[in-house]
Amino acid sequence: MKIDMERYSRQILFPPIGEEGQRRLLKSRVAVVGMGALGTVLANHMVRAGVGFVRIIDRDYVEMSNLQRQMLYDETDAKEGLPKAAAAAKKLQAINSGVEIDPVITDLTWRNAEELLANMDLILDGTDNFQVRFLINDVCVKHNIPWVYGGGVSAHGMTMTIIPGKTPCLRCLFESLPAPGSTQTCDTAGVIGPLIHIVASLQAVEAMKILIDDQAHLRRSMLNVSLWDHHIADVDVTHARRTDCPACGKHQFEFLEPHQDSDVTSLCGRDTIQISPQRQVTLDLESFAKRLSPLGRIERNRFLLRFYVDSYRLVIFPDGRVLVQGTNDPVLARSLYARYIGN
Repeated sequence: MKIDMERYSRQILFPPIGEEGQRRLLKSRVAVVGMGALGTVLANHMVRAGVGFVRIIDRDYVEMSNLQRQMLYDETDAKEGLPKAAAAAKKLQAINSGVEIDPVITDLTWRNAEELLANMDLILDGTDNFQVRFLINDVCVKHNIPWVYGGGVSAHGMTMTIIPGKTPCLRCLFESLPAPGSTQTCDTAGVIGPLIHIVASLQAVEAMKILIDDQAHLRRSMLNVSLWDHHIADVDVTHARRTDCPACGKHQFEFLEPHQDSDVTSLCGRDTIQISPQRQVTLDLESFAKRLSPLGRIERNRFLLRFYVDSYRLVIFPDGRVLVQGTNDPVLARSLYARYIGN
């Protein structure tokens, strides 16, 4: 396909990018992990800027409560319960047909993280939990891939650029996972939409600098934003690299190692347990719909199946993942999974 450089003319006029920088963007490969609030803004910026290949990874589907801040979705997506990666890919392809969009509907885990991320030029953090961020950090440090961390809740956000071997990595600053319940989430503390756009846009600017190799202008700090209070602060992290850091110091990538309990994940603040199969499977949703329809209400599209039974809802994906909604008890979730999905 012939590239229409006129599309990017206003970006090319910006001296730090220019035509050479634009051509670098067109040859770049970027993965956005998480297609929620931050991820939708990040992917939108990358596609409009002309990044040649954009992989978008997400395990969830669109709900009405997402629409306040997740910019690529609309009411139809929510009513149809489309997976976020699929709904976003359709919008992004309509925005820029010259970019290759690769939607991946899955949970990023130690099983697939290297396969999905190791051949990228840059990883962008659109997630909402530190388990996945530490996983991204391990992949990026191991394979020498830059990535941009970002987070936002309520009216407070932060972002940091991580260049393996040159800057502190995430585990230099946060040695271990936060204790359950010790951090706020959008589902417990809320979030305002403008904060998300500001944090993700700051991430996107850093991404563009990395992709065009503008080392001189990369931010070397952790930027904190308190939007409602009109406060922005730069925290100097240039001296935070640790020789005893498990990841970049000792090269121990524990989040890429198999975990026996990693098949059960509590989605914080959502009264939902995700159960993933221990091995790779492909489920026939049509067969499940026929089997479960006598037992409860069924809703289905080509990406997932919803099964309502008692006060619970089981959302079943073709890759074998099931979201058990209506409980935060892993034991009960496993019981419902075994009863209706099987082993």
